[in-house]
Amino acid sequence: MTLQQVIAIIIFLGTMTAIITNKIHNTVAAMTGAVLLILTHILSIEDCVSAVDVETICILVGMMLLVSVVKNSGIFEYIAIKAAKLAKGRPWPIMVVFIIITAILSGLLDNVTTVLLVGPMTLAITNILKVNPVPYIMTQIMASNIGGTATLIGDPPNIMIGSAAHLNFVDFIVNTGVASLIVIIISIICFKFIYGKNLQVKDKNIAAVMKLDERKAIKDPLLLKESVIILILVALSFILHDQLGVESCTIALTAACVMLLIGKQEVEDIVLSVEWPTILFFIGLFIVVGGLKKVGVITILADALISATGGNIILTMVLVLWISAIVSSFLDNIPFVATLIPMLLTIKATGVDVTPLWWALSLGACLGGNGTLIGASANVVLSGISNKEGYPITFGHYFKIGFPMMLLSVFVSMIFLLVKFAL
Repeated sequence: MTLQQVIAIIIFLGTMTAIITNKIHNTVAAMTGAVLLILTHILSIEDCVSAVDVETICILVGMMLLVSVVKNSGIFEYIAIKAAKLAKGRPWPIMVVFIIITAILSGLLDNVTTVLLVGPMTLAITNILKVNPVPYIMTQIMASNIGGTATLIGDPPNIMIGSAAHLNFVDFIVNTGVASLIVIIISIICFKFIYGKNLQVKDKNIAAVMKLDERKAIKDPLLLKESVIILILVALSFILHDQLGVESCTIALTAACVMLLIGKQEVEDIVLSVEWPTILFFIGLFIVVGGLKKVGVITILADALISATGGNIILTMVLVLWISAIVSSFLDNIPFVATLIPMLLTIKATGVDVTPLWWALSLGACLGGNGTLIGASANVVLSGISNKEGYPITFGHYFKIGFPMMLLSVFVSMIFLLVKFAL
């Protein structure tokens, strides 16, 4: 092994250790790793620019700006109240409806934004029903990760995979989308057995929910109408972007610009609401992994993966799926996916069709987030909201339900992949 390879590996492992242990903020860790690669002359500034996946960054920024404007209309609060009333205020139907809403929104928005919007409304409605909100929060955490798995823009790993593998919105819908639909249906059935019998409320509390007026949740009627139109156009554009000849990042940025132009919101507030630490984290991470790629470590790892499975693509697919799921249960899936993507591209360069591996990586990394309370950002954010309201969710309590559900969802995904690619 060359000195440059050793240095690149040490910087990578140091960055990952800092991220895993939370001793240093993720963004600081990633950016420091990137700077060290420059200082050690492993990467030049030009190499760093080339290592960053600009399409992924642009999609994230565009969608964050879009959501920041749209949420000011009150559309998400309106949806939550309307859903509770459509469920006739009954606790189990409300849980099912909120699971579906969370999954759908997580497929169209990023997971963290979804839970930040749905979480507080869930607590408000369960407070009126006087029912323990923890089961609702637990199911929404899992629904968020399942829904985010379904689409190109639902979870950052999918954005990264789609950009690297040149997969479009429809590709994800017919692959991870179908698998996610099966998983969410099976999950709802499981939740019925886990929580269904314990959701008992009084008639007067149901009546209180039915008295809620969803129209009062609308803060800006004109912005609401504009938001609905733009969101529909964005969804259609993502689906048809190949036919339109427009990249996904262009769609996201265009939608953001349009909403900033017509939304009449304080631009400074909207721009500041973007999760810039997350954006910088991505940039630093791309550069750190770019260091491994530059010195040839990624090629060595790719060769080792192929050797371990004897070049059998189906066996490699299953291995990638389960390793991705288990690792992503305990570690942030973004660094893991950022490391695996160059490996798969290296394998692809040898002439191997790695299409099944992309879907295995997506399903494993995204669904694996349901394994533990720290498996995904949405888990931490939503459990934090619950904790602040006096309804703590411990690591152990979540693990007893979340980890078995994760294993079940990954097993279902494995069967789906085997049927699709092995038969």
